Amino acid sequence: MPLDDTGRADAESTPIVSGMSPDPSICRTDEGYFLAHSSFEYSPGVPVWHSPDLVSWRQVANALTSDDQFPAGRSSASRGIWAPTLRHRDGTFWLITTNMDDPRGGHQVYRATDPAGPWSAPVHLTELNGIDPDLAWDDEGVCLVSYCSWSHGAAGIRQVAVDLASGKLIEEPRWIWHGTGLSHPEGPHLYRRGSWWYLVIAEGGTERGHVVSVARSRGPRGPFESAPHNPVYTHRGIRHPVQSVGHADLVERPDGTWAAVHLGTRPRGGTPRFHVNGRETFLADVSWAEDWPHFAPAKARVPLGQRDFEDAFAAPALDLRWVSPGARPERFARGVPEGVVVGHAPSGNGEPSGLFARVAGDHWEAEFVLTPGSADCTVALRLDGRHWYGLRAAGGEVTAVARVGQLLTVLGTRPLPDSPVTLRVRSTEPTWNGPDDIELGIGDGTGTGTDVLGRLDGRYLSTEVAGGFTGRLVGVWADSGEVLVHRARFTERRA
Repeated sequence: MPLDDTGRADAESTPIVSGMSPDPSICRTDEGYFLAHSSFEYSPGVPVWHSPDLVSWRQVANALTSDDQFPAGRSSASRGIWAPTLRHRDGTFWLITTNMDDPRGGHQVYRATDPAGPWSAPVHLTELNGIDPDLAWDDEGVCLVSYCSWSHGAAGIRQVAVDLASGKLIEEPRWIWHGTGLSHPEGPHLYRRGSWWYLVIAEGGTERGHVVSVARSRGPRGPFESAPHNPVYTHRGIRHPVQSVGHADLVERPDGTWAAVHLGTRPRGGTPRFHVNGRETFLADVSWAEDWPHFAPAKARVPLGQRDFEDAFAAPALDLRWVSPGARPERFARGVPEGVVVGHAPSGNGEPSGLFARVAGDHWEAEFVLTPGSADCTVALRLDGRHWYGLRAAGGEVTAVARVGQLLTVLGTRPLPDSPVTLRVRSTEPTWNGPDDIELGIGDGTGTGTDVLGRLDGRYLSTEVAGGFTGRLVGVWADSGEVLVHRARFTERRA
């Protein structure tokens, strides 16, 4: 990865938002660019980011912060909140998404005057089924929701006019495009440029065959004609460090040029190669020829170490990075002068109620400095509840544990050192032709040394092995009682 003298890397192979940040959606205001992503089972949900330049991003919110917006701890792995669309119109930010586990069904719409929140309670579009909803407004100000549908035995993009205040449909949904013939036509976004309306979709599935396709029409309701150069963007079938390119959303810069954000993965190791950080967000440049968009990897330079942090939990509220696959963090975590107390809290989905941060980078180190007291607690790297490696402090011992599917294996045990104790998880060079190795260990008291209890093949914490749509997160939870976490640190290691 070539770096310049400021520590930035080429955007062609470097995500603008690294770690699990799939299904990006973008809009622009006078204050810059705003970006939102899928969050699946994790709460608070839907991270929202701001950038002045499309390459340096700062998280400003998690949009869904209450059970009214997204009930925490009820969704199983890779379900929950899918594929939001973020738009800005007449001083209001609009967010539409799908909660795969809402018993009312349909899509949900939220609004805010400030992207940092608060975001409104949802308006439920209960009459619609499908995923990947989009928002656009026609010349009369009527809101059109385009979405992926499998109704009536067909797959493709449907569209309907909606009253956003009530969630009621103004008309019957209609098909507007079935794509180019590839599988899984989904992820629609509708835009106007000049006298043309463009429908940009994803096809081929969100794996290695993923592509961006486009169609256009003189009106937002169609009929749409397919671009002669479809798919307009893909990395399928080529040896490129970024794969699974698709699910693009376009934005116009202030100077009239265009760009697109899209998801991609960075697989490593031997065949079939393994991606571990989930689907990340990348940037492309968009040019126009004969009123058709043409995509190319952006030539920008992207800052590295986006997920690096050292958190002593001194702020009154938790940093926006911390999310939980189980109960909502405010149910089990509270700040104290010495750090944050993490308590045991059951969840309806059986996932741990803990503080987790998204992992990025090829190789990295994470550590949690804690006082277990009488609690049983775990520091772990997880892909989901059936695929994680961790260090469990219980009964006066620290035990390295690996969970892969139905197998739970103990790798090594040491007496619990005097508190506070440093528990470390480290990603390093692979031994077994996987993407990396994962080391689990205890700080040896020197500040830098580690007593390694176990080293494991990282491929078992990859999407290619575990399945699903998420990526790795690292965090801490209490199996019983309460554990005091003094400090947490994450550092991406670069050559």
